[in-house]
Amino acid sequence: MYGQNTYKFTKVMHQENPEARNKLSKGHAMDLTTSVFEKLPDIFINEVEDKTNYIKIIGRENNKRVYKYIKRKYVIDHENLNKYKVLLPKSNGSGAIGEVLSTPLIGEPLIGHTQTFISIGAFDKKIEAENVMKYIKTKFARTLLGVLKITQDNPPAKWKYVPLQDFTSNSDIDWTKSIHEIDEQLYKKYNLSEEEIEFIETKVKEMD
Repeated sequence: MYGQNTYKFTKVMHQENPEARNKLSKGHAMDLTTSVFEKLPDIFINEVEDKTNYIKIIGRENNKRVYKYIKRKYVIDHENLNKYKVLLPKSNGSGAIGEVLSTPLIGEPLIGHTQTFISIGAFDKKIEAENVMKYIKTKFARTLLGVLKITQDNPPAKWKYVPLQDFTSNSDIDWTKSIHEIDEQLYKKYNLSEEEIEFIETKVKEMD
C-alpha cells in the first residue's frame, strides 16, 4: 500500500515554475496536496493535445473527483506510476465497522494521485488490480479494516490486520467468483466459526 505522500514534485517543476513555491502551503512545496489543482492551475491542466510527455493525476476540485494532466518530468517517477493499482480516498466514511468504502477506482499506468488518495498495489496486469478491488469490497476485509479504522482517516497503517492475498491466477482464492463467494472462501481459509461468520454477515454492509 502507498500513502497520501506517494507522489511528489521534482526539483525541475520548481526550477521551471519558481512562483509555485509561494502558492503552496509552507512546508509542502514538494507535495501534491489536496488543494494543489486550485493552487497551481497553470501546471495541472484539463486537456493536452500531445499526451506523450504528460501523466494524469486524480484529485478533487470543487468537491468532485477529477483528472488533470501534468508534465511527466514534474512528478517523481514512483514505483507504481507505471503499473496498475487501486485508488481509495484517504478519508473514508465515519469509522463504523463494516461500512461501505467510498468507490474505489482502478488506476491505470501513468496515473498518479494527490494527497486525497492512497493506492494499493503495483501490478503489471489489470486483472490483478481488479482482484484487489474485489478483495477490499469483501465483508471479510472491511471487518478487519474496522479493527483499527475507527475514524474517517484511512491511511495504509489502518489496514494492518487485513491479510495480504495472492491476486494472481495462482491464488488459493478464486477471484473470478462473486464478492459473496469470495467471502465464503475467505471464511473457510481463515477457519472462522459460525458465530464469527454470522456477525460479519449481519453487521457488515454489502458492496457492489
